[in-house]
Amino acid sequence: MDFDFSPLLNDPAAWAALVSLVIMEIVLGIDNLIFISILTNKLPEEQRERARNIGIGLALVMRLLLLFTITWIVGLVQPVIDLGITGPPGEHGEPTFETSFSWRDLILIAGGLFLVWKATSEIHHTMDPETNHKEDAPIAGRAALNFGAAIFQIILLDLVFSIDSILTAVGMTEHLVIMFIAVISAVTVMLLASGPLARFINANPTVVMLALGFLLMIGMVLIADGFGIHVPKGYIYAAMAFSAFVEFLNLISRKRKDKKAGVEPSAH
Repeated sequence: MDFDFSPLLNDPAAWAALVSLVIMEIVLGIDNLIFISILTNKLPEEQRERARNIGIGLALVMRLLLLFTITWIVGLVQPVIDLGITGPPGEHGEPTFETSFSWRDLILIAGGLFLVWKATSEIHHTMDPETNHKEDAPIAGRAALNFGAAIFQIILLDLVFSIDSILTAVGMTEHLVIMFIAVISAVTVMLLASGPLARFINANPTVVMLALGFLLMIGMVLIADGFGIHVPKGYIYAAMAFSAFVEFLNLISRKRKDKKAGVEPSAH
């Protein structure tokens, strides 16, 4: 790995790698951004923007720090635990699942379990909000605790998504400068999109449930990946894009119905 700008000056292939990596990093950052948006929307309104900025800033810091430890990051894919069990051979003769785990696998499994737990609990609170209300808790104390808890949970998921992001970057290019530019560009897009996305999610309750469903699916994919069951990310993001498109059509339909319902009474 080298921190050298000359490839970008002399090699068109380096620019192609940069554009591809920027797009990939932005796509991978969607998961991180959805989680941050949902989590910070549970905070008091005056704390949300600060929490989002802190969360995305930490994501940038983690990614940049991890880039300086490329050798260590690459070493995370070496097996550290082997239970000696493999699944039946799949379509291409490879085992359908593995019980030889690297640190990356263990981190993905832990992060996936956390996402599944968090998404499930948030779905429960969304469906039955009364169970999450505490009459006897001081408002100020509860808000302060929630802010600290939100930042802590964001840090945990930032770490998981950052490791996945950096390993993806390592697999796409060997030039450190390209990785730095791609990571900074992707996190900048996350920062610009965080406010509008969080407000959109907060203003549309059905979108909240859809986003929580995305997080639940992403958590299961992380767990599967940790066990050696690799689901192509293109399938995941295609499913997310299709679901988002259907929800977009539903939103338009509801707005037109609401507008029609508001006009008709005055016409009679």
